[in-house]
Amino acid sequence: MKQSGIKVNDKVYFAAEKAPYTVKAFDGRYAICTKPYNFKKTVMYTIIDFKEAKRSTNNLVFNIYDYKIQADIDECLKDLKSGEIELSRRNSVDLDLIKVHRFLN
Repeated sequence: MKQSGIKVNDKVYFAAEKAPYTVKAFDGRYAICTKPYNFKKTVMYTIIDFKEAKRSTNNLVFNIYDYKIQADIDECLKDLKSGEIELSRRNSVDLDLIKVHRFLN
């Protein structure tokens, strides 16, 4: 999957889901994306690994990141890049990105 067109604040659509995610952080390999989950007044998240063509959650049993907070998202991206955390293999699915939508400012 070619990722060069992805930017922060883009909306990304996956084949398996109706509602889009918003790209909150991106470094060329990883994109951390969230979408509102109103039932619990929180967000759902997914992490895209373009190199492996997968997406998943992180591999932490007790998640230390709050994906509603940009500083935590940035910290997660830093930890992914350093190898301190990885994508969960158990929750991993093939990358099913079908559309990227950019709102022009």
